[in-house]
Amino acid sequence: MSDIRHSLLRRDALSAAKEVLYHLDIYFSSQLQSAPLPIVDKGPVELLEEFVFQVPKERGAQPKRLNSLQELQLLEIMCSYFQEQTKDSVRQIIFSSLFSPQGNKADDSRMSLLGKLVSMAVAVCRIPVLECAASCGPPVVYCVRLARALVDDYCCLVPGSVQNAEQMFSASPRFCCQFITSVTALYDLSSDDLIPPLDLLEMIVNWIFEDPRLILITFLNTPIAANLPIGFLELTPLTGLIRWCVKAPLACKRKKKPPLTNGPVTAKVAKDSGGTDRDPHLLYSKLHLSVLQVLVMLQVHLTEKNLYGRLGLILFDHMVPLVEEINRLADELNPLNASQEIELSLDRLAQALQVAMASGALLCTRDDLRTLCSRLPHNNLLQLVISGPVPQSPHAALPPGFYPHIHTPPLGYGAVPAHPAAHPALPTHPGHTFISGMTFPFRPIR
Repeated sequence: MSDIRHSLLRRDALSAAKEVLYHLDIYFSSQLQSAPLPIVDKGPVELLEEFVFQVPKERGAQPKRLNSLQELQLLEIMCSYFQEQTKDSVRQIIFSSLFSPQGNKADDSRMSLLGKLVSMAVAVCRIPVLECAASCGPPVVYCVRLARALVDDYCCLVPGSVQNAEQMFSASPRFCCQFITSVTALYDLSSDDLIPPLDLLEMIVNWIFEDPRLILITFLNTPIAANLPIGFLELTPLTGLIRWCVKAPLACKRKKKPPLTNGPVTAKVAKDSGGTDRDPHLLYSKLHLSVLQVLVMLQVHLTEKNLYGRLGLILFDHMVPLVEEINRLADELNPLNASQEIELSLDRLAQALQVAMASGALLCTRDDLRTLCSRLPHNNLLQLVISGPVPQSPHAALPPGFYPHIHTPPLGYGAVPAHPAAHPALPTHPGHTFISGMTFPFRPIR
C-alpha cells in the first residue's frame, strides 16, 4: 500500500481519488477469490481517508478541502464506479470500506459525502449505490443523518423535488424500507419540529399503501440473529409507523392543526391542505390501515421462518415510552377541547396492540398490557383489548380472531370499575362475560 500511496501523492485530488478506487478494486477482487468475506485491514481504509475524504495522514497537517465543483466531480466518479462494477461482492466491500464508521475524525466527512452520494444516486437513479447503502447497515445515528440529508434535499429545500425521490420505490425497495425505518426514528413527533413534512408523509403513505410488504423487505431478506446489535436500525419500521399513527392526532392538535372530523373533510380543511388527498389526518388514517394489514400478514412470515412466538418485531420496551408520550400529550391538551383526538389516538393504539399481539409481532402478557395502559384515559376499545378473548381448550381449534394461548386469562367486560359516587342517580350497568366460542370482534378503523 505504501507504493500506491507514493504514486497517488503525485496526482491531483480527483485523479488520486479515481486511482485509489481502481487500485482497491483490483486488491479486493483478488482477495475475494481466496476468501468469501475478506477482512478490510487498516491500509485500504487509510488510503480512502487520505485521498477520497481528504484527511491528511500526518499529524498537524491542514486538511485539504475540495471546492463545490471538485466535490461534484468526485461524486460523479464514485457514482460511475459503482454503476460500472458488475460484481456485487466487490461493490459491497468497497462501499463498506468507504462509508463504515471508523470512530475517527474522518467520520464526519465520510457521512457528509455519503449523504451527497445517495442524494445524487436518487436523482440520477443509480440503483447499485442505493442497494449498497441499503446493505451497508451503519448504526442508527448515521442512518438517521442520511435520512435527514435526503429529506432536506427532496422535501424541504426545493418545492416539488419530492417527485424525484418517489422513484426510489421502484428503483430500490430495499433502500426504501431502510429509509422509512430511518425517518420514523428521526421524526418521532415529540415536538412540532419533529412532525414529518407533508411531502414526506404523503410519499411514504403512497409507497406502503401500494405495496404493504415494502416495510417487511429488510426482515424477509436478513438472516435473523438472536439479538440485534445495539444501536442499529430495527428490522422493520413498524414501531415507528405505529408511533406516527397513534401520536398524530394529538401532535397535530398541539400544533393547532384544523380539528379532526369523523365524517367528510370540511371545505376549510380541504382548502388549507391543498385537497383531501393532502390532508394529513386522512394520510395518517390511510397509513394506519396499511400498518394493520402488514401486521395481519406478518403471522404467516413469522411462521414460515419458525419465529412465531419467538421473535417480537415490535418490542414491548418500545411501547412503554409511546404510552407515556400519549399520556403526557393527553394531559398537556385540555381534554375538554381534545376529547376527539384523544379518543382517536387511543382507538388506534388499541387496534395496533390487538393486531400485533394476535399476529405474534408483539410478545407480552395481559398483565404487562394492563400495567402499561393503566394510567391512560379511559377508552372502551382499549379496555376490550386489555381484557382479551376467552382462552379456548388446548385441544380445540383456534377460531379466527382469537389470540394465541400464550396470553393470560381475560378480565371480562365488567373489568372497568363503575363510579356510582360520581353519578348517584344512575344505576350501574351489570358486568358481562365473554360467550365461549364467539370470535373477538375487530373494530373498524376510524
